[in-house]
Amino acid sequence: MALGIMETKPVITFLKTLLIVYSFVFWITGAILLAVGVWGKFMLGPYISLIAENTTNAPYVLIGTGTVIIVFGLFGCFATCRGSPWMLKLYAMFLSLVFLAELVAGISGFVFRHEIKGTFLRTYTDAVLNYDAEDEKSLVVDNVQSSLRCCGVYNYTSWLGSVYYPANGFPLSCCSNSSDCSPQDLRNTTINHTKVYQQGCYELVTSFLEINMAIIAGVTFGIAFSQLIGMLLACCLSRIITANQYEMV
Repeated sequence: MALGIMETKPVITFLKTLLIVYSFVFWITGAILLAVGVWGKFMLGPYISLIAENTTNAPYVLIGTGTVIIVFGLFGCFATCRGSPWMLKLYAMFLSLVFLAELVAGISGFVFRHEIKGTFLRTYTDAVLNYDAEDEKSLVVDNVQSSLRCCGVYNYTSWLGSVYYPANGFPLSCCSNSSDCSPQDLRNTTINHTKVYQQGCYELVTSFLEINMAIIAGVTFGIAFSQLIGMLLACCLSRIITANQYEMV
């Protein structure tokens, strides 16, 4: 019996080391999610409003998920160091829930990417048609056009039906050359179309979404399946410690 206990000690030490390293990486993942959520809330709020027809809770979900992962990452380290079977089982249960949540999120993001594109088309078109150069969505439209070097939804003709165009022409953010593009030029219907970007913004944004959605889904699946490793480690360590305690009795 004593020999059996001695033989399991190296195994327990090895599994504890692996689980502590895993928990630390898991904790870092939570910190990254928390940082992205905070950044998204304060820096990307207006941009998200163009994609979501209603107010979105995506930044809050990231903040909440990141915070919970940080707490349970620390809990996983503590449970591993203590060698408590019930704590390790609780940690394994949490990892299984995270796995399921991330799996569903990854599948949903990949399946509904076309719906996201459709929603962006509706909301961005509405922002262009109701552009006034002052409200939040109008400022986001300006930022998108100047950053991506595009004009309008499909092309610059999208602005012809906007409430802004009859009195002001194209917005300054459509100018392809800011040094040769004045408000007077943009109001002049004879030459204004030669002063602006010819490509629309919708195609650029949706191609970006199409390329990166698959990458995001792949990363999400990778992180999700990594939870299985942690769950198996926690379960194995819990069972070995429990069995070792019975042998000692």
